[in-house]
Amino acid sequence: MFLIGEMARRSGVKVPTIRYYEKIALLESPRRSQGNQRLYRQQNLERLSFIRHARELGFPLEDIRALIDLTFADSAPCRQIHDIALAQLQAVSQRITKLQKLQQELKRITTVSDQGQARQCQLIQALAEHNLCKGEH
Repeated sequence: MFLIGEMARRSGVKVPTIRYYEKIALLESPRRSQGNQRLYRQQNLERLSFIRHARELGFPLEDIRALIDLTFADSAPCRQIHDIALAQLQAVSQRITKLQKLQQELKRITTVSDQGQARQCQLIQALAEHNLCKGEH
């Protein structure tokens, strides 16, 4: 049995996050000691480690819940799990593409050689013009 601090240390998940996962029923609420302390089992630690790893891969909490639910559904086909992972891969690929475009734009506007005061900085002008082109205010 582990107390919440030990769960946090072993899993790499902060105590408030563990409590949040319990609150949203992503992690089952553990037994309580006579002193009302949470008492976690190895099974809780394994699930928490699974959740942490899935979060590191960028899975949204709803998808993690679905993955957990599918592991307990005896008749669920593995394909459903693969579909969730493929959707996450696509989302990550889209974010990478967007970040690469942001990187290119930042490289473009930071190559400007400015010598004057901040009000005359061409980088500021490039940012302002970009917003006008996008229709943003």
